[in-house]
Amino acid sequence: MLLSINVVTRCTSIKQSYKVLCRCASTSKVNWQIRSDDGGSVHIFDRNTKSLQRERAAVAKDVNLYDYLKDEIGYRLADRVYDIKRKFKLAADIGCSRGYISKHISPDSIEELILCDTSQANLDSVIVADGVKIRKKVLDEENIEFEPNSLDLVISSLNLHWVNDLPKAFKKILEGLKQDGVFMASVFGGDTLYELRSSLQLAELERRGGISPHISPFTEVRDIGSLLTRAGFTMLTIDTDEVVVNYPTMFELMWDLKGMAESNAALNRSLHLHRDTQFAAAAIYQQLYGKYDQDTAENSVPATFQIINMLGWKPHPKQPKPIERGTGEVSLKDLYKLDEIIKEVKTTKNDGQKE
Repeated sequence: MLLSINVVTRCTSIKQSYKVLCRCASTSKVNWQIRSDDGGSVHIFDRNTKSLQRERAAVAKDVNLYDYLKDEIGYRLADRVYDIKRKFKLAADIGCSRGYISKHISPDSIEELILCDTSQANLDSVIVADGVKIRKKVLDEENIEFEPNSLDLVISSLNLHWVNDLPKAFKKILEGLKQDGVFMASVFGGDTLYELRSSLQLAELERRGGISPHISPFTEVRDIGSLLTRAGFTMLTIDTDEVVVNYPTMFELMWDLKGMAESNAALNRSLHLHRDTQFAAAAIYQQLYGKYDQDTAENSVPATFQIINMLGWKPHPKQPKPIERGTGEVSLKDLYKLDEIIKEVKTTKNDGQKE
């Protein structure tokens, strides 16, 4: 049951207190790959499990009840496409699901859109705005294949955080883009569900004397920039949002995660969560993070979803480039008198024009 969605920028004392504990089980999957002994990528997620979760969610009768978060993020990503003042002839939506981006895309921005997803049921039910030409393609984001230099735009919303080999995925996307093509995506970040993670860890420490991973690892913000740069993208823009959703209890949150097909699919996940541990975690969750609404006399618990938004361009000779080091005319130590410097420059130019 969704009570409210609020975008917030906050850092509570509780979050700081348990940040170290949360990091114990939320180590970025990119770091796991870097530590691979043989130089190859480490398989963190069970792709077969994730495909089954998505297929099950796609055919559920109440699937519409769980679209609220992905609808919101898809709308925001579509809005970012409008910010680029050009019309893209051919674009691809990787992990389109039920059309969380495509339903908001205007034919004034994209002429033709390739909808890609692992689930045929999702492709059959996808929603697209009127006037946009579409093609549908069953594609696993672990093995992205497009014609080289064929796409003007690649978009993806809340999908790529389940990819085992992100460096490979980014390189394949870059290969498919034309010069000066754009890649835009949103993924869950490392602080996602930190309240649930810390509550489960504390409950298991109390009841079992140890910690088992129940929440999948998420990519960190610092890793996204370095991976995009290594793949070959330029003019990067990376920012984060926090979406906080309030639920009656922890159990409604876990049920909605299952309905969103965002259940844990890590290979080393603990498949069983004891009943007494669940109730202990719910009590800890309410105690540490719970809220009480005096107007309705109801309790609720917040769940934080950190969204990492990324944008990168495929290199092109005509793209703006940074000026060479040492060519600056104003020292950083003089920034406090920037207004005076600008006035002097304008005066000099005006005098030159009069002459």
